Amino acid sequence: MARGSRQCAGARDAGLLLLRVGVGGALVAHGTQKLFGWFGGGGIEGTATFLGSAGFEPAKLNATLAGVGEAGSGALLALGLGTGPAGAAASATMSIASAVNAPKGFFATNGGLELPAAYGLVASVLALTGPGRISLDQATGQVFSGRTLTRLAYLAAAAGAAYTFWSRQKTLADRAAAAAHDSAGEDKDA
Repeated sequence: MARGSRQCAGARDAGLLLLRVGVGGALVAHGTQKLFGWFGGGGIEGTATFLGSAGFEPAKLNATLAGVGEAGSGALLALGLGTGPAGAAASATMSIASAVNAPKGFFATNGGLELPAAYGLVASVLALTGPGRISLDQATGQVFSGRTLTRLAYLAAAAGAAYTFWSRQKTLADRAAAAAHDSAGEDKDA
């Protein structure tokens, strides 16, 4: 290999390492906010209260899955271990977080979907490009992150996200119907 090619490959691998550690570390921090209340987070109880109000039932299970999805996939991305499946898990988790934040618009300054969408996009890019040579996937011969595992992980993640979206919509529709029923009952009593 020519010297210039080695330098380019080395810079690419260093860039992928920085990207993995930066985004993976941020996902770990967000996940531990949800799981343990670290870094000013709400912990399981606070996260469950918020998610329940947003239509995610059962709220405690969804809070746990969100925290584990973020912290677990973030740790794996940072390490470059199981990068394809970890990218799939992070992308699915962030697609749900983006949907929750979408009513507030795009920009993070307003609580919008900008940040989770960016994290999900970066996770997908890492799943597609691979973690680079400075990774545990490289050291293990990609045993946890081959093409087939990555494809299966994306199918499972997409199915899980679709079910979560469907379940939330059903919960919100049931709540709206109950509220309309209660309102109609109050009108009859008046």
